[in-house]
Amino acid sequence: MSFDNAYEALAEATDDSRWAFGTGFTEPLSAVDGALPSAVDGADLAAYCLMLGDDALIMSHRLQEWCTRAPELEDEMAIANIALDLLGQARPLLARAGRADGSGRGEDHYAFFRGEDEFRNVHLAETPRGDFARLSAVLLIFSTWRLALLDRLVSSADPVLAAIAAKGVKEVTYHRDYAARWTVRLGDGTELSHQRMQAGLDAVWPLVAELFVPHEIELRLAEARVGVDPATLRAEFDGVLAQVLGAAGLRTPEGGLLQGLPQGLPQRVPEGAPAPSGPAAAPGGTGRSGVHTGSMAPLLAELQSVARAHPEATW
Repeated sequence: MSFDNAYEALAEATDDSRWAFGTGFTEPLSAVDGALPSAVDGADLAAYCLMLGDDALIMSHRLQEWCTRAPELEDEMAIANIALDLLGQARPLLARAGRADGSGRGEDHYAFFRGEDEFRNVHLAETPRGDFARLSAVLLIFSTWRLALLDRLVSSADPVLAAIAAKGVKEVTYHRDYAARWTVRLGDGTELSHQRMQAGLDAVWPLVAELFVPHEIELRLAEARVGVDPATLRAEFDGVLAQVLGAAGLRTPEGGLLQGLPQGLPQRVPEGAPAPSGPAAAPGGTGRSGVHTGSMAPLLAELQSVARAHPEATW
């Protein structure tokens, strides 16, 4: 059958004339066994999926803000693709949360109809856009940390997490490489580019320590071989950052790569209780405990505006 345009063909395939990206696609990882691992609490697994999914969702939204703002068209496309990769990771993680806790809530509920204090992403993901050097710093830190995390989740006892991680490792390897190349290019470039790259690192470095503070749920799932204790990722993170910053001729920001967590931050965050404030935290706690920086509210207002204005709409 012939069609006048591609949209007619897509509407025919999905039996929906209101076709938009996502309509008619099968649920992510629908072929993967969704049974919960034995002896794992569904609420814990759901909370963990929200942590990982929120990191990806919020970081993806920040990256899409670079559309029409990147220095070159090639970089605009690269950043957009990184954002799409992270969105692709967020979708099955949020869907898994709804199945794990038995609520049956879908990815749209978690993305668009939760309040700020219900999000569990790290502060680094929500930090404001800044200039391109700051983007390179944020993306280098985030992708180095997330790649180390996903690499360990490939062997998770939860088959859904393992499948998401296996795909994510390939994607985030590219994300880290892209950010590392730009960090070296700017750091080892002109005097101005070096200064701006160093300033970008200095600006976001206080957010690094939070990445390695384990929540009680992360510790329980790590013991069950389902999740990962983020504190165990620090050595790999330090090694990668030291190599990249060394090649870029950049100074390690105050606090040092190898000095661990700043004083005042606990080694774990008790479930239900925020961590004390510190260099890596918003006043009152960490992102994992639902406490966020002042940048989060306006980000969510934009992210959720259309869905909240038309809650019954079909997209």
